[in-house]
Amino acid sequence: MNEADLLTEARGVLQKAGIENPVREARMLWEATFPKRYGDYAAAMVGGQVSHFKALVARRAAREPMSHLTGGRDFYEHRFEVGPDVLDPRPDTESLVIAALERPFDRVLDLGTGSGCVLLSLLAARPDARGVGSDVSAAALVVAARNAAKLEIDHRVDLIVSDWYASIYGQFDLIVSNPPYLALAEMASLAPELSYEPRIALTDGGDGLGCYRVITAGAGEHLTAGGWLMVEIGPSQGAAVVAMFGAAGLVCVQIRHDLDARDRVVLGQKPL
Repeated sequence: MNEADLLTEARGVLQKAGIENPVREARMLWEATFPKRYGDYAAAMVGGQVSHFKALVARRAAREPMSHLTGGRDFYEHRFEVGPDVLDPRPDTESLVIAALERPFDRVLDLGTGSGCVLLSLLAARPDARGVGSDVSAAALVVAARNAAKLEIDHRVDLIVSDWYASIYGQFDLIVSNPPYLALAEMASLAPELSYEPRIALTDGGDGLGCYRVITAGAGEHLTAGGWLMVEIGPSQGAAVVAMFGAAGLVCVQIRHDLDARDRVVLGQKPL
C-alpha cells in the first residue's frame, strides 16, 4: 500500500470510531510516524513503520488522546510531554498563564502541577524567577521533571510530592493552580478520551469545589504581602470561588474569561 492508500484506510477507521475530524487526525498520525527525517519511504516500510502507523490509528480509534500518541501537546509557547500520568493541557488553561504574567513575581508555587505546563511556561517567560511545583502524584512529577529539563530551566524548579500545602514551606509572590474541578456527577458524561487521564486530576470526588476550599484556606499563610492567588475554574464556578477568596481575606478579587468568553480564572491579592 502507498501513502494515499494507508491514509484512506486510516480515515475510514477513524470515521467509523466517531472521530470528529478523521482526515486531519489521520494526517497527524502519519506525520508522527513518518517525520521528515524519513527521506526514503520504502526503507521506512521495511523498518516496520507502517505497522506502527496502523497501531496508532487503532489506538486513536479506541479514543486514546492524540497527545499520548504523538508524544506531546503544544501549550502557550512550548511543547510539553504528556501521558496517562498527567492531565492533558487545554488551551483554556493558557488564560491562567496570561493572567499570571501580568503580575511581578520572583517565587511562584504551582499546586497540582501535573505536567508542569503552567509553572514551566511562567518560568520560561521570567528568567529570573524560581518556582515550586507540587503534586500528590510522584509519577506526574517525573513527567514535569522531564519537561523542565527539555526547557533547560530545571535548575530553577523544585518538584515536591505534596497533598496541596502539606509539604510546602515558605511564602510565594504568586500561587497558581488548575485543580480538579469536575463534580463527581459530571464524570459519566465526559468524552471517552478523558478515561485515559488520571481521575484525580479531573474530579475531587464531590461537588467540584473541594480543592478550592483547601487552596484558598491556605493561601494567606503561603503568600507574601501583596502576593496573588490565581486558579482556573469551571465556567459555572465563578461566584462560589470568588466567595471563597473573599472569605480567605483576599482583596482585588476578579474573574477573567477564556477565549470563548467563559469564566475561567479567579484571582485575588493578599493585602499589603
